[in-house]
Amino acid sequence: MVNVFFIGLMGAGKTTIGRLLAKQMNMSFYDSDHEIERRTGVKIPLIFELEGEAGFRKRETAIIEELSQLNNIVMATGGGAVLSPENQSYLKCNGKIIYLRANVHDLWLRTRNDKNRPLLQGVDIKQKLEHLYLERDAIYRALANCIVETGAQSATEITNHIEHLLQTNQ
Repeated sequence: MVNVFFIGLMGAGKTTIGRLLAKQMNMSFYDSDHEIERRTGVKIPLIFELEGEAGFRKRETAIIEELSQLNNIVMATGGGAVLSPENQSYLKCNGKIIYLRANVHDLWLRTRNDKNRPLLQGVDIKQKLEHLYLERDAIYRALANCIVETGAQSATEITNHIEHLLQTNQ
């Protein structure tokens, strides 16, 4: 089985669906953000506060480089991971990339009360999500082996659909 990497904006369901898919397909699951927190012992907002976004992105690239070299994994990346050409290369060369796409309104509903997302603190969340969507959607589309809409379906339905896509697209 090939590695599976989830990309998409925050709130698209990368961690939830990634966990479900990994369990269903008997693969190991990693979330690059959670792995950074586990290894540093601090939450991402504190990393942003102390090191800025650039410091966080450096850590993120190191984690993605390492994890993408493993076999038989599902990994959820941070929403901005695709901004780095290095990360794009690690993902492209080491597995299938699935873009979990959601509309801005759904993303807003899912993230509006989340205090663990530094890019959404102290701003108009919906406006910021619209900006991020405009900035990143074309990158996600260009990288993805497939695009899966995460609108009205349940996480289980989406996971089953992705598993089917992977099995018929090998």
